[in-house]
Amino acid sequence: MPRRDLLIRFAFGFGVSAVAAVVSAGVGPFEGGILLAFPAILLASVTLVAKEEGLRMARDDARGAALGTLGLLAFAVSAAILLPRHSAWLALGVATAAWAVVSLLAYGVARAVGHGGDEPPPKR
Repeated sequence: MPRRDLLIRFAFGFGVSAVAAVVSAGVGPFEGGILLAFPAILLASVTLVAKEEGLRMARDDARGAALGTLGLLAFAVSAAILLPRHSAWLALGVATAAWAVVSLLAYGVARAVGHGGDEPPPKR
């Protein structure tokens, strides 16, 4: 991987982490911690994919990240509700199942409404 690409990814990751630190100091660790869940590397990765492989691939990567984020949100909510009241094994097992179900449902809905097949095929 070229050094420039690594520097871009590092800069995006650093930027998001720095914003999370400022928010943590100003508002609180819970709010700042939420920002750390942001896939900082995604911004740099999508930019690099668009440059090297085209907009279609970058769009697919961004779409997949958005759908996966919905699943991670389901995981976080499930874990936050269940961990204080149940064993870690049960809570994390249910949270993982919630992640899988929500991510797959989101993917199915996206495909059903035509997303993911809306771009013209790549030129050869």
